[in-house]
Amino acid sequence: MADALDARSEILARIRAISGRDAPSLSRDEAWQAMPRSYRQTGALASAGCVDLLAERLRDYGAGVSRSQPAQLASTIAEILRQRNKKRVLVSPDVDPAWLKGENGCIFVTDDALSYQEIDSCDGVLTGCAVAIAGTGTLGLCHISSGRRALTLIPDYHLCVVRAEDVVETVPEAMHALDSYKTAPITLISGPSATADIEMTRIQGVHGPRVLDVVIVA
Repeated sequence: MADALDARSEILARIRAISGRDAPSLSRDEAWQAMPRSYRQTGALASAGCVDLLAERLRDYGAGVSRSQPAQLASTIAEILRQRNKKRVLVSPDVDPAWLKGENGCIFVTDDALSYQEIDSCDGVLTGCAVAIAGTGTLGLCHISSGRRALTLIPDYHLCVVRAEDVVETVPEAMHALDSYKTAPITLISGPSATADIEMTRIQGVHGPRVLDVVIVA
């Protein structure tokens, strides 16, 4: 308990030192930038290593992971949806129409102010993502390009396309990558939606899709 109080006091002291109380000439943004950061802010892995680590973390969480070359992405998406038996899938605004040209008989539905009931009637959703964090196996969705948050909360199935160039190793790197979206809603997901009660009974699909597939394009 004493250690926790000491840590709290230290954190508060640092905040006070730069929040304007001790430096009144600093704006809030300047104070934030001036805050000391002794933690690791950049990764040590090369791009291929980040992609491999992301895939490993996602599988640990129970997500399906596939790899694809850009030229094969449409056929990869079509095959995943065929194997999952998905016939009617929502697509977010950031989805390239070229992704949808694989032959699997699936109907793709673009969100045009669909009601929650109409969203729920679809078999799943296909989106891209703004950034992926290899170290934590986390996907960052920006709800300007990836559509309304409801698109990735209501459907039972989510297929997410991740570009290798959008994979970073650490959380600070991801926050820098998301800085240009800071006025937009952001959702960070690590594997399929899941929660556990006090008896540690794990249940999937409480806050979002029970099933998550990820295609890494490199």
